[in-house]
Amino acid sequence: MAVKIRLARGGAKKRPHYAIVAADSRMPRDGRFLEKLGTYNPLLPKDSEDRIKMNMERVQHWLDQGAQPTDRIARFLEAAGVRAKTERANMKKAEPGKKAKERAAEKAAKAEEAAAE
Repeated sequence: MAVKIRLARGGAKKRPHYAIVAADSRMPRDGRFLEKLGTYNPLLPKDSEDRIKMNMERVQHWLDQGAQPTDRIARFLEAAGVRAKTERANMKKAEPGKKAKERAAEKAAKAEEAAAE
């Protein structure tokens, strides 16, 4: 069984509240889970202690059992000092698309022609 440590969404519309859970990776996001490990409330300020609450003892237990944290949970664990920070450089994401590059090339060519006149 592939176990993931992930977020399960709760709360009302436009008022999210998440539970940090250990769940079988085949289960739905808000479906059945093995154990609730903590909570995450994104509406609270970033410096609030109540924003992220985790039972680190149980989280460590699941990590030792081979559970894989999702990207967001991995960031929480890095902030808590449980995991080493990993490099996250996605340089292609900031690169403009093909059409935007073409428009920029056309604009540069027009500016070059105008400067030559």
